[in-house]
Amino acid sequence: MPIAYLRGLTGRSRTHFADRHLAYYLTFIAGAVNAGGFLAIGQYTSHMSGIVSTVAEHAALGEVRAAAAGAAAVLVFTVGAGVSSWLVNWGRRHDRESMYASPLLLEGTLLLLFGLWGRNLAERAHVFVPLTVGLLCFLMGLQNAMVTKLSRAEIRTTHVTGMITDVGIELGKLVYWNRHPALDARGRVRADRDKLRRLSLLVVSFFLGGVAGALGFRHLGFVSAVPLAILLFILAGLPVLDDVRRRTLHP
Repeated sequence: MPIAYLRGLTGRSRTHFADRHLAYYLTFIAGAVNAGGFLAIGQYTSHMSGIVSTVAEHAALGEVRAAAAGAAAVLVFTVGAGVSSWLVNWGRRHDRESMYASPLLLEGTLLLLFGLWGRNLAERAHVFVPLTVGLLCFLMGLQNAMVTKLSRAEIRTTHVTGMITDVGIELGKLVYWNRHPALDARGRVRADRDKLRRLSLLVVSFFLGGVAGALGFRHLGFVSAVPLAILLFILAGLPVLDDVRRRTLHP
């Protein structure tokens, strides 16, 4: 990847082009983590709707322990989002080029540790399952909050419900028949084709990530998380290095 392209993906100065391309990479990673995590622990961790519904179900059935475990997953996702927000705001306050890259650097580090040590932890199921649920929920909250702040809440990467809903809305506009020729441009129903294309690519990216994550975990096991961590390091690396270089030259 060209240096300028990489620096633009996670640098402080933002463009719509950079936001979209970063979202494609991160949606792929979220799909891979979600699918690989499901094979590891039998639970999806990237979207909270299902987890909250599960908590409600267990609570209604009086299954307090299971309900508490689900509530803990929601809490950890929230903490991850909070940490991401703190990192971005700290970077903005201190004029850091890596204000958006730092959450991805943390995500990559935790994914790398999981990929290298997950197999050893898996031998202790009573520790491994809750720890893995917590880790993956934290990572997804971390990533989703960063992209939300970066795109001013226009893009999400860790779940596709909203994306598919918006795709449906734009498809409805696309096939709408404006029967009255007297309608002016403001009165006609028109689809946002650019938005439709972008959202469709995000859904495809999540799907392809899920396929890659499932195949990777099935054939390679926990080490399949390592390439995802490396991709995050590549995405986040240049702004971080820019900050290190600037602090070295101007301590």
